[in-house]
Amino acid sequence: MKLPMSWLGDYMNIENIDPKTYEHEMTMSGSKVEGIESAGKNLKNIVTGKILKIEKHPDAEKLVVCQVDIKDEEVQIVTAAKNVFEGAVVPVAKHKSVLADGTKITKGKLRGVLSQGMFCSTDELGLTDNVATGIMILDENTPLGIDICEALDLNENVVEFEITSNRPDCMSIIGLARETAATFDLDFNVKTPSFPETSENANDFASVEVEDYDLCPRFVGRVLKNVKIGPSPKWMQKRLNDCGIRAINNIVDITNYIMLEYGQPMHAYDLDNVCGKKIIVRRAKDGEMLETLDDQPRTLDSSMIVISDTERAIGVAGVMGGANTEVTDSTTTVLFEAANFEGIKVRLAAKKLGMRTDASALFEKGLDPENVLPAINRACELAHEMNAGEVLSGIIEKRGEIKPQRRLPFEPEKMNKFLGTDISSDEMVTILKKLEFGVEDNTVIIPTFRNDIESMADIAEEVVRIYGYNKIPSTMMKGNVTAGGKTERQKLEDKIKNSLVSSGLYEIMTYSFIDPKEYNLIGIEETDPRCNFVKITNPLGEENSVMRTTMLSTTLEVLQTNYNKRNSDAALFEIGKIYIPKDGEELPSEPSIISIGMYGNYDFYDLKGIVEKMLSDVGIYKVKFEADTSN
Repeated sequence: MKLPMSWLGDYMNIENIDPKTYEHEMTMSGSKVEGIESAGKNLKNIVTGKILKIEKHPDAEKLVVCQVDIKDEEVQIVTAAKNVFEGAVVPVAKHKSVLADGTKITKGKLRGVLSQGMFCSTDELGLTDNVATGIMILDENTPLGIDICEALDLNENVVEFEITSNRPDCMSIIGLARETAATFDLDFNVKTPSFPETSENANDFASVEVEDYDLCPRFVGRVLKNVKIGPSPKWMQKRLNDCGIRAINNIVDITNYIMLEYGQPMHAYDLDNVCGKKIIVRRAKDGEMLETLDDQPRTLDSSMIVISDTERAIGVAGVMGGANTEVTDSTTTVLFEAANFEGIKVRLAAKKLGMRTDASALFEKGLDPENVLPAINRACELAHEMNAGEVLSGIIEKRGEIKPQRRLPFEPEKMNKFLGTDISSDEMVTILKKLEFGVEDNTVIIPTFRNDIESMADIAEEVVRIYGYNKIPSTMMKGNVTAGGKTERQKLEDKIKNSLVSSGLYEIMTYSFIDPKEYNLIGIEETDPRCNFVKITNPLGEENSVMRTTMLSTTLEVLQTNYNKRNSDAALFEIGKIYIPKDGEELPSEPSIISIGMYGNYDFYDLKGIVEKMLSDVGIYKVKFEADTSN
């Protein structure tokens, strides 16, 4: 998004803000500045001159030789331009000058006649985009010999912003002006459009029908009579050009100007070419054809929204209008349209048709339906000021169900805790009001153009970015933790492990999930209660499909591995859990078990002694041993 800084002057006083400060502060408040440029930054040694005399070239039918007054001297220019005439004031690129694209101009001979430079078109000055416009003719009262950047005010600082998709409100001059006013604590004022209206009512000239309000929640139209098509004023052309839009004619330029100023795409129809004088917003028909303003035939389908009259499609909603209702030099009655279309449909239509436009780029992000009326009224105000037509009274409007303004609790203490700041509630309210949030009865009223605000954290972000991230005090990272230490259970396990290790045993750790077939290998029959397993819902394989109910199989498996590796003896232990299902309950019982396994140079009395020592080490005495004869 490009913003000519002088345009900000329509809404606030920015005389004391230099470009570098503006770039830094706006970036710090959340509106990232990509850079600041001026249209005339590459132009060198190009001045204004007046053509005094034109003569035919002696050796070329298509060339003429011009004598040009550039105040301090008179130069000779040879040109093939057809629109030059004696008395015309034009831009003159002198010897050793540079054009907008970097082309260097030097004096030389054309078919044997000296040419001390060249005349410049708007394209060569970088004011249009590869459009053949002929030599630029300046106002006859333009002083001679002055730098072209001064003559055309090409030293304007144009700020380019990187706008994220969640902030379509900032894809407008007013949106960026609002951010500027909040950032620099300036008074911000957008005037309510005002203009005279005729006694005739627009609803007597045209009507609107919306077949599905999900596709178009709001449609507003206004009618202009006695329209006079012509060039727009120089100030408007310059602003459009600074923002990268080519001026076409006064009516089309107004719609583009409103898209830039309000962030609301508009369209102008030649009402005399609208069949039935009726606008219908509907789904396209599969295979329906439309020639768009770029003179390309388009095949539509039912996923797209179209604007039609009573007989045919006249525009792809939110993307581009149709050539059949285009405003031309013969247009006398215009219908202005400002509408709110469903963003996803617009994006998909633009993608399918391969014609993503400035308008579709805005609509796809979700626009404010409350913005359409101020925008169209501003267009009518401009039309009146430019004497482009007479505005009829009455507004043609169709409106579906529109979501009310979102409201969220105002929680200053919670926001300060969240941010790590100590901002007073009064200062928070002041900042929010600068951004056009309402605060009433401990409630924040979210403006309709801020669909991205959904929670307390979003409101806190709005406050702190204007308050200043650099004002947040730096602190060491900290956290509340309990004092380190082991639980009694962990201490008991450590004593047991130390006792067993001191007796010469090695600790092992095995998986808790096993293969149920292992139980058959150790003599546990399927009818044994230990075969009532907790089954794993999504096991890695059959060998890991159930949770163990005894640690016997896993201990024996480790002993077997050691034996197979020809270890002469082994003494192992494990402290782990088994999993016993409980009737009527989802979770099993998980008792901890000590498993000891030995082979080689060990006997029963070694095992008995190890167990007795372990028990005595944890304070258990007078132990009685009984033989288990069940197996």
